[in-house]
Amino acid sequence: MHLIRPFAGLRPVSEHTADVVAPPYDVLSTDEARVRAAGRPWSFLHISKPEIDLPPETDPYAPQVYAKGAENLRHMVEQGLLAQDTAPCYYVYRMVMNGHVQTGLVAAASVADYDTNRVRKHEFTRPDKEDDRVRQIDALNAQTGPVLLAYPSAPEVDAILAQAALATPDADVTADDGIRHTLWVVDDKTLLDRLTAAFDAMRAIFIADGHHRSAAASRIAAARRAANPSHTGKESYNYFLSVIFPHHEMKIMDYNRVMTDLNGLSEEAFLARIAQEFAVKPAGGQVKPSHPGEFGMYLGGRWYRLEIRADLIPQEDPVARLDVSLLQNHLISPVLGIDDPRRDKRIDFVGGIRGLAELEKRVDSGGMKVAFALFATRMEDLMAVADAGEVMPPKSTWFEPKLVDGLVSHVLD
Repeated sequence: MHLIRPFAGLRPVSEHTADVVAPPYDVLSTDEARVRAAGRPWSFLHISKPEIDLPPETDPYAPQVYAKGAENLRHMVEQGLLAQDTAPCYYVYRMVMNGHVQTGLVAAASVADYDTNRVRKHEFTRPDKEDDRVRQIDALNAQTGPVLLAYPSAPEVDAILAQAALATPDADVTADDGIRHTLWVVDDKTLLDRLTAAFDAMRAIFIADGHHRSAAASRIAAARRAANPSHTGKESYNYFLSVIFPHHEMKIMDYNRVMTDLNGLSEEAFLARIAQEFAVKPAGGQVKPSHPGEFGMYLGGRWYRLEIRADLIPQEDPVARLDVSLLQNHLISPVLGIDDPRRDKRIDFVGGIRGLAELEKRVDSGGMKVAFALFATRMEDLMAVADAGEVMPPKSTWFEPKLVDGLVSHVLD
């Protein structure tokens, strides 16, 4: 069984690509999706967030929601908005955001390799979120939310993708957020075979975002395998929809922290306490960390530059040496008393896409007392954690740009 394989994608017909593609299902609330889809009957949100077509009081996890999504998918196929390719293909997918360009491959990735951790994981999953994706995939009989993956250095793959992207695109759309999404179909058998072989030679590929979608695909495959006496391993349910980018092109933004209080300390006592493990220097303006181990802190209307003591960084531990871990283990937990950032209501997280001004806003409004700006986690750090079989701390990575839903879907047998 191959690590990845081509598949016959279900795609918008070219003249309706802009009408169909939509933000990922998990970045919008139901109310936001309802507004985005207003006046857009062919938006993929009617499939990925089908509760928008039901009464407002409807539970988004109710059986009728998944049934409505399946009905909407069938309707879009019947109306000719979506059409399935007639033969297996790979698809080159490029995203451009504010001058940042990343070019990857849309492929079906092996569930078997996911199960044996050759498709590397770095996060825990929640059973309720897995259950939601299982029900959605089962109802649609298709995977519509791609898993974002990274592949390690592979110049041959990079070259094939770059060459394919010189052709006239098969889809080219700029989304509402200004991000451009371009797709090229690769159906030449020689290129298909070269790409498959190049990925087979890789030691692993790495999940960046989509742990619940990949876990759900594994559960679907196990259930269908058990129910299929003629199972061969070649069925489409043995693979899951993925977009795989070269790790060096992927952009991780900082994932910053804000806290409601100083755990009973005055500002002066707090500054004195953290100075035991950090060099603390007042700054004249916003502090965006420029290297690992450096942090920006906004407190009492002013910025400080923090640098953790070098002897506190355990270089041999891929999790403990992360900046999110250093801040948690040497300040947030021991000083602020927040030991479980997953559940403690005194801490919140702000994606770097919102900028440092958002941290100032949260503190100046009085809702938060202190904010910390972090240096963004690097892909090499993520891969080291995954290779070690470890798990990243919560809210360690914020990937941009985001994939769109609806550009290519993977229909199951």
